[in-house]
Amino acid sequence: MSNGQWYPPEWPGRIRALAAGELTAAVPRRAATVMLLRDDAAGGAPAVHMLRRRTSMAFAGGAYAYPGGGVDPRDDDRLVGWAGPALETWAQRLGVATPAEAQAVVCAAVRETYEEAGVLLAGPTPRTVVTDTTGDDWESDREALVARELSFAEFLERRGLVLRSDLLGAWARWITPEFEPRRYDTWFFVAALPAGQRTRNASTEADRTVWITPGDAADGYDRGELLMMPPTVATLRTLRPHATAAEALAAASVQDLTPVLAQARLDGDELVLSWPGHEEFTKNISTGGKDETRGGGETPRRGETRGEEKTAGVEGGVA
Repeated sequence: MSNGQWYPPEWPGRIRALAAGELTAAVPRRAATVMLLRDDAAGGAPAVHMLRRRTSMAFAGGAYAYPGGGVDPRDDDRLVGWAGPALETWAQRLGVATPAEAQAVVCAAVRETYEEAGVLLAGPTPRTVVTDTTGDDWESDREALVARELSFAEFLERRGLVLRSDLLGAWARWITPEFEPRRYDTWFFVAALPAGQRTRNASTEADRTVWITPGDAADGYDRGELLMMPPTVATLRTLRPHATAAEALAAASVQDLTPVLAQARLDGDELVLSWPGHEEFTKNISTGGKDETRGGGETPRRGETRGEEKTAGVEGGVA
């Protein structure tokens, strides 16, 4: 049975163009996405918050992803109220050159989680976190952030809040393949749902949200029931062994942040597309257009063409 790997039909042509030197790779834009975890009151495995992109969307319609989006350039320019590890520590962990770059990536993670899920990893002091983000005034600020009418630094200052970077753990890093026109260099973070806060579908690009255990989500992908992109599946598999949100957060410090970048090469009459260290996603594409997947992928689904939307795209394996 085919699994739920998303695979756009235009990839073979773009891979051939890249191999022939007819395509210039775009510079990837920095981005962040957050795997928000919630413990099971009955003691079962923690659940992760996922969005399903609207099925009507051209790019990855129906695919499950995490809240996320691109870095706002303003997050490089102004120091924000900060709690947790120093920016220099974050820069070393994320593999970026400056503390300002680290702040921008972490800000993107926190801001996008608030914009798309209504959850805010910030508090009035370094040891507290907001417990309620409902109400018209909060919604007005959230919409201003989405519209980029308000920077995240301005939002935190207005609210008298500090960003709780200690509530986040860097988990993985994936970069969009070089043959894609819109590329992202995406850091994946893990975080626990703060006490008192509730998620909601605040994204205009999602038609539903779910809390699902990483194991159930990965199994649904394996059965072909849930459509996902390689970075989503890979991170679900690495989350699966952890029994609590706190355990996953503690394990973040030992996760490998070496960037994963898909590679395409010619092998005889085939194009081979692979993600180093993730053999299950390897695809062998004949020059005649037929493809075979090592590890159980599937051929493109009807209607899967690309667009310019953000939530799934930042999960750096595809767009």
